[in-house]
Amino acid sequence: MITSFLTFLLILTVLGASATLARRLTIAPAIVFLVVGIAIAFLPGFPRIEMKPEGVLLLVLPPLIYSAGVSMSWREFKHNLRPIALLAIGCVIFTTVLVAAAAHWILGLPWGVGFVLGAIVSPPDVVAPLAIAKRLKLPHRILVILEGEGLANDATALILYRFAVLAVSTGTFSLPKAAETFVAILLGEVVFGVAVGWLSLRLRKWAHDPRVEISLSLLTPYLAFWVPEHFGGSGVLATVVTGLYVSWNGPLLISSATRLQGIFFWDFVIWLIEGVLFLTIGFQLRLLLEKAHDWPMSEIVQAIAITSVIVIVARFLWVFPGTYLQTILARKRHRQVSRPPWREIVVIGFTGIRGVVSLAVALALPLTLPSGEEFPYRDLILFVSFGVIFVTLVGIGLTLPWVVKGLGLSRSGQREAIEEREAEIAARREIITKARGSLDRIIKERDLPESLARFLEARHETRMRALPDPPSEAGQPTPATKGASLVREIITIERGLLHKLLRDGKITDETRRRIERDLDLEEAAVDNREKNSPL
Repeated sequence: MITSFLTFLLILTVLGASATLARRLTIAPAIVFLVVGIAIAFLPGFPRIEMKPEGVLLLVLPPLIYSAGVSMSWREFKHNLRPIALLAIGCVIFTTVLVAAAAHWILGLPWGVGFVLGAIVSPPDVVAPLAIAKRLKLPHRILVILEGEGLANDATALILYRFAVLAVSTGTFSLPKAAETFVAILLGEVVFGVAVGWLSLRLRKWAHDPRVEISLSLLTPYLAFWVPEHFGGSGVLATVVTGLYVSWNGPLLISSATRLQGIFFWDFVIWLIEGVLFLTIGFQLRLLLEKAHDWPMSEIVQAIAITSVIVIVARFLWVFPGTYLQTILARKRHRQVSRPPWREIVVIGFTGIRGVVSLAVALALPLTLPSGEEFPYRDLILFVSFGVIFVTLVGIGLTLPWVVKGLGLSRSGQREAIEEREAEIAARREIITKARGSLDRIIKERDLPESLARFLEARHETRMRALPDPPSEAGQPTPATKGASLVREIITIERGLLHKLLRDGKITDETRRRIERDLDLEEAAVDNREKNSPL
């Protein structure tokens, strides 16, 4: 028990140091976590840390998927449903088939084993590519498509994986039956996900306690995932649908106190899970090498190289024809659809980074078949899965910034951010103006005292004056942007004065905490405005 706790503390220490290093190097944290995990795993005396597949699939994956679903806009998801479906379903199936064919004809693996490998390495990760893409300020539509694909593609891959493992275990496979089951799982999980989202929001509304509501929000993804998974589904799609339902319907049902505390809680939980997972993936290389005695390293490297090339090329082979085909079909239906610029298609094709789910599913492969024989080529599948993750995460992750810069998409993303910021300022002004009209009506109808009326009017005037100036197209900081550092400086001075009053015995600790909370909220608001600035 103590050893396990010390190991966990060691992982947290490495995680903090790696995150700091990634920030200093301006590299995506997932890349640094993976490389550091590999390096540390081979240090003398470092404990053997083995990734438990059931722990990833049943304990870690649900909150990751649910959180991504909640942060996703249902309106934008629905608007981009066609390209998301083409990638999350079509591209995953296409990649699985190509990898299976290459594994059979080039590597000499049986067809069933090839499909198992293809289903494992076909779904791109939702965490790493999106984090890199956001850092590069890509156009918003690309981010929406990548996020939507990452949410839904795991469901397709996990269903294909189970069909493939079943085919290897039993030696039989029925395409019509598999297709029928596939559709039934998709429809069933969509309905169940909506039901769980509805139930979760109603329970949280009745709770009226932020601590209870946040606890319910933490239980929600597990209910959405575990029940379909227990009955033979993937659980992923139900969890995605639950997150999207909460995202769309939650704003009017979740209290402000719960929302403020929940944002910080979920942000930390997801950061911790993602960091530990990528570190643990790095730790697995040592364990895989210990199991690779039956395979020459040359064959392993060859299999990794061929599979990595296939998954990268397959994505490009799919996205270009798929994009142009959907445009043609939409125009034949007399719908006005503009063809995306080829630069955006290139970037979407270049973001097929594999991650946590691929390795967890590979580790979840059964050790033996029902006949008692060892699962064929299991160790080779593990090695290839790890190799594809490393090649795509490090290779694509490090070169993607150059590709984006060469295509000039960062400038497009920055212009979009400026337009979005202008729309945000206009929305804030409209809300305050219309609310002021309602306030005038309330003051007149309820005959409020003059002092109270002046207080409420002053609130609106203060909020109107606090509106930031529109961002500059030239990239020059606005007065509001310049003032953010000054506001933080003043808040720091106020904190010093506050603690002086506490030391002098003029206020109690409870009073200090209440005043400090107000200062914290004000500073968080300043940080939020500056963080979302397009400059």
